[in-house]
Amino acid sequence: MRKKKIFWGLLTVIFFGIAFICLLSYFKSGLELDENYGSQFLESNADISPNNADNHNINWDKLKRQNSDVYAWIYVPDTKIDYPVLQPANGEDDFFYLTRDIKKENSSAGAIYSEMQNAKDFSDPVTVLYGHNMANGSMFATLHKFEDPSFFKKHDSMYIYMPGRKLTYRIYSAYKYDNRHILNSFDFSKKKVLLDYFKYTENPISTVVNTRNLKDYGLSLTKKSKILTLSTCTSRMQGDTRYLVQGVLIANEQTK
Repeated sequence: MRKKKIFWGLLTVIFFGIAFICLLSYFKSGLELDENYGSQFLESNADISPNNADNHNINWDKLKRQNSDVYAWIYVPDTKIDYPVLQPANGEDDFFYLTRDIKKENSSAGAIYSEMQNAKDFSDPVTVLYGHNMANGSMFATLHKFEDPSFFKKHDSMYIYMPGRKLTYRIYSAYKYDNRHILNSFDFSKKKVLLDYFKYTENPISTVVNTRNLKDYGLSLTKKSKILTLSTCTSRMQGDTRYLVQGVLIANEQTK
């Protein structure tokens, strides 16, 4: 009996030891990413030329040299979300950047990415970008700021940058959602499915939800609307639910 207690005691210690090491590695990866990941591709004000002054100061040449899978940049004001967006190349699986960074090196922080079902020009009716909910607030962790009604009320815009383009989205919905794969669960080529989904996003059934009335902005969701969905985990230790922040495209501008 004593030997069994010792055995289970040792097993418990080993289990929590491994869990601690994994958690430490998870946090450390996010910390390193925060220091080096996004800012290295943004030019300082002193280095900005008139040709890129309106493009969030992004050094696209440097980005492309780092990884040709980079095709866009996501920026959400007053959050830590200011990162390149990647999509796996043909031959890789959709989850390639779930556990790899922009250098294609293994990383628990991964990268901000879309799946190959989405076009890279954000022309689909629904585009989904994925990012981890990191312990130190990096990647998509600060999406959870939108759970605060006051923050949601004051922040109604998010931006996508591409070489020569700036897309502005009006944020209208932020809520906890189940773990279904959106692009696989809905056939958005069918008008009714698309419009029903849009209607749901305006009034989602959720225990955690903030929405704004698009009519207050003179907007409505139609079959021609383009929705951007940012998706992250609701918990760093569980992946059975998602937290979504959604916006509708309101401007597609050429940058200088």
